[in-house]
Amino acid sequence: MSESGSILMAIDTKEFKIDAINLIKEQGYSCSEASKSLDIPYDLLNRWIRESKKSDENEAFRGNGKLTAEQLEIRQLKKENRRLKMEKEILKKASRLDVSSF
Repeated sequence: MSESGSILMAIDTKEFKIDAINLIKEQGYSCSEASKSLDIPYDLLNRWIRESKKSDENEAFRGNGKLTAEQLEIRQLKKENRRLKMEKEILKKASRLDVSSF
C-alpha cells in the first residue's frame, strides 16, 4: 500500500478524529491551525467537530454498519414484526383449510 493510502486509513480512525478535535477543545488550536498541522482539509475537521457535538463520544464516529442500541432494537423489532405477520397469515390459511374440509 502507498504511503498516502496509509495516511488516509489513519485519519479515518475514531481515535485520530477524537485527537484532532481535542487539539481544538483542549489545546486551544483554531480549526484552521489544527487542519494545517494535521494536513487534513478544514471542512473535514469542521464536520468531525459537528458530528462530535451531535452525540456523546461513544456514539460519535461509529463507522459504517455499527448501529446504536436504539437502531439495533428497531431492527430486531421489525424482524419480529415480519415474523409475527407471517405466522398470522399461516394461521389464517390453516383455519380456512380446516373450515373448507368439513
